[in-house]
Amino acid sequence: MSLSDDQIRRIAKLARIAIGEAESAEVRERLNRVLGLIDQLQAVDTTGIEPMSHALDVVQPLRADAVTEPDRRADCQAGAPAVEGGLYLVPKVIE
Repeated sequence: MSLSDDQIRRIAKLARIAIGEAESAEVRERLNRVLGLIDQLQAVDTTGIEPMSHALDVVQPLRADAVTEPDRRADCQAGAPAVEGGLYLVPKVIE
């Protein structure tokens, strides 16, 4: 795929970039090289290749899921104006 000067001007306008006539040819050449690279990548046969989430086969080290803090819910709710079933009750603010 090759971009024309009109397409380059449209892309520049959409990106809100001021490009002069001299720069337009250079930008067109660079974008055409990028599009050529994309065409090369799309031409590669990837049938049977499993997608990867990371380039390296890394594993996230996880800590043991253990309770380290005491249950202080009753202490925290002792100062609340209204509690029912372990939940804070608040007045209705939207009618």
